[in-house]
Amino acid sequence: MPSNEPAQPNDHLTRYVAEFICNTRLQDLPADVVALGKKSILDGLGLALSGGATQLGAMVRQHFSDLNLGAGPATVIGSNLKIAPRFAAFANGLGIHADDYDDTQLAVAADRVYGLLTHPTAPALPAALAMAELTKANGASAMLAYHLGVEVECKIAEAINPRHYQTGFHATATCGTFAAAAASAKLMGLDVETTCRALSIAGSQSAGLRENFGTMTKPFHAGRSSESGVAAAQFAAYGWTATDKILEAPRGFFSAAGGGYDPLAIAGKLGAPWTMADPGVSIKPHPSGSLTHPGMTEMLRLIRANDIRARDVVRVRVGTNHNMPNALIHHRPTNELQAKFSMEFCMAILLIEGRAGLGEFTDEVVNRPDVKAMIEKIDFVVDKDAEAAGYHKMTTLIDIELTGGRKVSGRADFGKGSPVDPMSYEEVANKFRENAAYAKFPGAQAESVVAMVRDLETLPSIGKLMAALTRS
Repeated sequence: MPSNEPAQPNDHLTRYVAEFICNTRLQDLPADVVALGKKSILDGLGLALSGGATQLGAMVRQHFSDLNLGAGPATVIGSNLKIAPRFAAFANGLGIHADDYDDTQLAVAADRVYGLLTHPTAPALPAALAMAELTKANGASAMLAYHLGVEVECKIAEAINPRHYQTGFHATATCGTFAAAAASAKLMGLDVETTCRALSIAGSQSAGLRENFGTMTKPFHAGRSSESGVAAAQFAAYGWTATDKILEAPRGFFSAAGGGYDPLAIAGKLGAPWTMADPGVSIKPHPSGSLTHPGMTEMLRLIRANDIRARDVVRVRVGTNHNMPNALIHHRPTNELQAKFSMEFCMAILLIEGRAGLGEFTDEVVNRPDVKAMIEKIDFVVDKDAEAAGYHKMTTLIDIELTGGRKVSGRADFGKGSPVDPMSYEEVANKFRENAAYAKFPGAQAESVVAMVRDLETLPSIGKLMAALTRS
């Protein structure tokens, strides 16, 4: 296992990250981390299929046509396109994040707003796959690169001051660029000095603003971060120059984008423990912002346990800490993208339909009169008890007033798919199958993907997996 002890917490931090990327081997990953990663990888592949079938995916393919890119080695998942790695990473990263249905990092520190952290797979996996195709890597090498990208991304997100997220940066977009650079550098076999430069080039491309939540530009962030990391590694390999201290320098990433960072959250912490296992990563059962999920899990439980009918609902109070309304900004959504960031819609659709999948997050459903009427019955407020629980949790308190004076209440800190209530591989496989079916992707090919990811470390060529994800 590579050393996790930098000389000093604030010295040579970028080099420490580069050494971790270059020196870590697959056998250094604990078995539970490998198993957890397979679930997130399978989840990401299914989301790339369903996301690629959206209007966003069609626009991206039109853009590629307009660019006259020509053929390349990397696959745009769910299509018959093979193009340059950076563009495949963009398309697949955008696809994974298109429905806001992708996995989410949990926080360690209590002041780390849950939403401050990242959707780790969307930037890391597309870069790893694209560069694995370019370098003709096997499944084990692609999986290792993915894990390194996720680990670097998550530890950077954990370390940067919370101001980064609170004042408007989207961490998946910013920290995700480093993930893609890390994964790409590993697969290209770059040395420590070149990897330092790849990280630095990535840092200068790190961007994405939360004001665009609820629009097509939010998933654009994920695609762009993956593309930028691929390009950063390739330019570093050409000999492109860059600083060797992009993370820690006074004018570097942590200072410029966050006003500072906690060195003890990253120095000596890469792989110790691996974020994938501790504190963990949540996989979503619903295609909406992760901050809605504890409330949605608890609302479903209350509906089923108490046989709640929409017609009997008088009023609903949903209480959270103050950071959650700061992200769930669409209180009266008018389209499916806004609905993903509307606690009111997510509660309303569960009360009416008893489910909230891709079929419920459509413009038509969002604008139905019964949905709009139910939204008016829901109060989304800041609650002192949720505030006291800490921002690393997504504590959500629900109080439902029903006809006849009956009242039902519940509380959840995390949702289904989180480490406290995880999905099994088979549950994730079922989600993958549903997303593949949504994209009208051939069932036999989908089943072969489920089988290959289950034993990804034994796959002789990543090209075999990507061929199964290609539409004939």
